[in-house]
Amino acid sequence: MLKIAAALASLFLLAAVPSPQPATTPSEAPAYTTTGNLIAPTNYREWIFLTSGVDMSYASTADPGHHMFDNVFVNPASYRAFLATGTWPDQTTFILEIRGADSPISINKRGHTQSTAVMGHEIHVKDHGQWRFYDLPAGATEAKLIPPPATCYTCHESHGAVATTFVQFYPTLLPIAEQKHTLSHEYLKDPATK
Repeated sequence: MLKIAAALASLFLLAAVPSPQPATTPSEAPAYTTTGNLIAPTNYREWIFLTSGVDMSYASTADPGHHMFDNVFVNPASYRAFLATGTWPDQTTFILEIRGADSPISINKRGHTQSTAVMGHEIHVKDHGQWRFYDLPAGATEAKLIPPPATCYTCHESHGAVATTFVQFYPTLLPIAEQKHTLSHEYLKDPATK
């Protein structure tokens, strides 16, 4: 009788230990067509919102001809991994959603609000240890690979705060990278970082 009770207790303890969870859920993991295009995630607006930028440019200081918002989302599993480690795991997917800026709208008399129309998307994916960029035009369901050495690759490699990603623009994540000492050498040596 004691042996049966001990066996049941062991089974109960094993059942109480959580099983390891996959890094990403099937709906978060990057998926591709047979031609190599990235299948656009349809639920990215349910992902983690990282930041929004207005009229950002990495090359020009001139005023833009029109105003734009950039909204950045990342898949939840990769966000949780970053919180724990300060690094991005394999199958990390960022979505940069580009929207126009409208004014005046409704009761707003000054400033801008985001337009309802999406102008396009850019997708940054880490898959099999490699970071790749994809272009997703507005209304498309498949994103085409932007082949290296396009400027998006060289710019991110030269200026990305963490592993070619622009964590310096994610106000809730930059302190984590600082605390965990995962900031890139390229970012730390940039005079603009000081």
